[in-house]
Amino acid sequence: MGFFDKLGFSKLKEGLSKTRESIVGKVTRLVTAKSKIDETTLDQLEEILIGADVGFDMTTSLIDAIRQRVKDERYADASELNNLLHDEIQKQFTLGTAETDAFQIPNVSPYVIMIVGINGVGKTTTVGKLANIYTKAGKRVVIGSADTFRAAANEQLEIWAKRAGASVIQQQHGSDPAAVSFDAVKSAIAQQADVVIIDTAGRLHTKVNLMEELKKIHRVITKINPSFPHEVLLVIDASTGQNGLQQAKQFGAATGVTGLILTKLDGTAKGGIVLAISKSMNLPIRFIGVGEKIDDLQPFDKKEFVEALFEQ
Repeated sequence: MGFFDKLGFSKLKEGLSKTRESIVGKVTRLVTAKSKIDETTLDQLEEILIGADVGFDMTTSLIDAIRQRVKDERYADASELNNLLHDEIQKQFTLGTAETDAFQIPNVSPYVIMIVGINGVGKTTTVGKLANIYTKAGKRVVIGSADTFRAAANEQLEIWAKRAGASVIQQQHGSDPAAVSFDAVKSAIAQQADVVIIDTAGRLHTKVNLMEELKKIHRVITKINPSFPHEVLLVIDASTGQNGLQQAKQFGAATGVTGLILTKLDGTAKGGIVLAISKSMNLPIRFIGVGEKIDDLQPFDKKEFVEALFEQ
């Protein structure tokens, strides 16, 4: 692990401090009060996991697996519980195919990413941080400011784009978001840019249905090239816990979400939602946000997440 990898892991570990306390900290206190692993201990462990928004399905799988290992391998000492939980989360969480490398993009130009999500989850901030990741990787990035219903959106995006070294395509407040998206993609093609990131609204005027507007953006840019957009990334505020699952289902049905970005993990004890989403949704987590700085958006790695969660 190189210096920058260590720096990223350190930020991840720090960002998960509240979630670590809500899971590992409570389990540690549980085992100090118990001498053996029995059904009462497992019931209390279940309460801890549910309380940290690990979700019913993942919690049930973890408890069943730990119960079976206690029986088969004759674990008795409660001090073993943290190690058992670590092992089983690692097994359950990393089950199946590995996450694709979020840094790697196909050899297409431009690579078009559409960012969706409800109001207030940090979409515009995430767009700026995402642009920063790609510009640092040597990519030319164009941002489409398609959140035309929020008065400050253009100004906010300009600030983030300047920090990231990306260019912005925008129109005046109240313009058609689909038209802005169309212009952004066309401009990127003309500039021979590598990546287009389209920032969309999370809340439109009450007379306009959000999902229908997002579908329209999707249709319009598809007319330029049937393969556009290559990714539809849903931004979820991790602190909303189980509500994030509902958002994923709603946006997934309407916009064809291909991956997730979880923000504000550093500000919540409900980081267990990462485990819940992995168990319940057939969607990869592409990036996680563990701070407010421009380089605090990290490509998501399942094994690294678990190690950071249990790291003392």
